[in-house]
Amino acid sequence: MAAVTSVYLTARVQSSDRKYTLPSISNYLGLNLDVFKLRLSYGSCNFRSSSASSPMVVHCMSTATDVPTVSETKSNFLKSYKRPIPSIYNTVLQELIVQQHLVRYKKSYRYDAVFALGFVTVYDRLMDGYPSDEDRDAIFKAYIEALNEDPTQYRNYAKAKFSYCRADAQKLEEWARAQSASSLVDFTSREGEVEGILKDIAQRAGSNGSFSYSRFFAVGLFRLLELSNATEPTFLEKLCAALNVNKKSVDRDLDVYRNLLSKLVQAKELLKEYVDREKKKIEERAASQKASEAITK
Repeated sequence: MAAVTSVYLTARVQSSDRKYTLPSISNYLGLNLDVFKLRLSYGSCNFRSSSASSPMVVHCMSTATDVPTVSETKSNFLKSYKRPIPSIYNTVLQELIVQQHLVRYKKSYRYDAVFALGFVTVYDRLMDGYPSDEDRDAIFKAYIEALNEDPTQYRNYAKAKFSYCRADAQKLEEWARAQSASSLVDFTSREGEVEGILKDIAQRAGSNGSFSYSRFFAVGLFRLLELSNATEPTFLEKLCAALNVNKKSVDRDLDVYRNLLSKLVQAKELLKEYVDREKKKIEERAASQKASEAITK
């Protein structure tokens, strides 16, 4: 299959002397767009516990033949959330949902809490500064449901108009905040709900064909380390080793993620400058018109 080329599509903000282009999310996710042509399958689940004291973990994998197309997923999102979305957010969201569709319907795809934490982190960084918190939550709900997944499994909506209770991303965040850098990477020696989740990931990642690494997963690892104040590079190495994940892949993906965050901040700053400048022009024109009318009278 042909490799994805570097395309710059997502958002452009211009001023009189500067032009800024945000790199495509498809480059960040590093996915092959030829996968659009594949018809994958889904539908089977198995239930198991890593140990007698660990919580039960549900694994769902693609096995049925009726897989929605990318256009159907995008259409479901637009049907669920019908309000207009500012272009600097909408273009990225539309491309992001395409990429996550490809991840979601891979045969080896398994939902896990670290993946959820990674996606929630990317989404929150992208949508930071969105005009309405309520709309931001509604967009998230529509986005996840368009992928035939449960938004309540990803995050908690107790503060929004939705009263959801399950929240894997928040669960991991709260756990990580209570850890030291050393205790976080030493999860294998302890028992607990989150420890059980991480042990299950490590077991699947250490076997062939039962774990699908993604860049959202890498961001999830980064968020865990960030919340536990594990700033030394050695802790990332230890965490990757404990989870049986390739550290070189994680390092590469986190470098791209940090670069993406930096460029998102710059794009939003330029957008704010543009909006403020246009607002000032409107106010000046209104004041000038009002002065002219006063002279005429």
